[in-house]
Amino acid sequence: MEFLEIPLFDDDFFKMMFRFIINMIFLTTIIRFIYYPSSKRKDYVFTYYLISIIVFFLCFTLKKYELDIGMALGLFAIFGIIRYRTDAIDIKEMTYLFVVIGVSVINSLANKKMSYAEIIAANTLIITVLYTIERYWALKQEESKSVVYENIENIKPENYHILKSDLENRTGLQINKITIGKVDFLKDTAEITIFYFNNNI
Repeated sequence: MEFLEIPLFDDDFFKMMFRFIINMIFLTTIIRFIYYPSSKRKDYVFTYYLISIIVFFLCFTLKKYELDIGMALGLFAIFGIIRYRTDAIDIKEMTYLFVVIGVSVINSLANKKMSYAEIIAANTLIITVLYTIERYWALKQEESKSVVYENIENIKPENYHILKSDLENRTGLQINKITIGKVDFLKDTAEITIFYFNNNI
């Protein structure tokens, strides 16, 4: 049955919905249970879900047509220019963006030459690698804080260990590195930047 020369229904509907469910299961595992616990960025959770869903349906729709090399390159060029002009995206967030786009493309564009077992295996391997890196390889992110320090006697190179111990006791952080900035001898203060690994990541 057709309406305005467009079919009202075909068998690809069930295929689309089944693949969409598979896609959402693996995306939720990546975004909600691997990415979010380590970053706590709700704004990126929203972004990743919406981009991945749009990419999935875009690719599934285009799959209905014969794509030549030019169309395929143009499609990935669209993915390549995705960026935000308001804030710079950290390399980790950009990597997860590429992962969710890639997973959606795999789940939507796989043809009859690729079985569902292979699709699920590919998604599972991606999740396994992500989880292993996040959980066991402990890729901690180094963060920094600037403080105004009043005991400038401790900023001397020979008193570095005293300075580090004092700052660790005051901040409760395990400091990795300390840099000395502007020194004000009139106020007996110094601007110090401390670098530490965030143990909550």
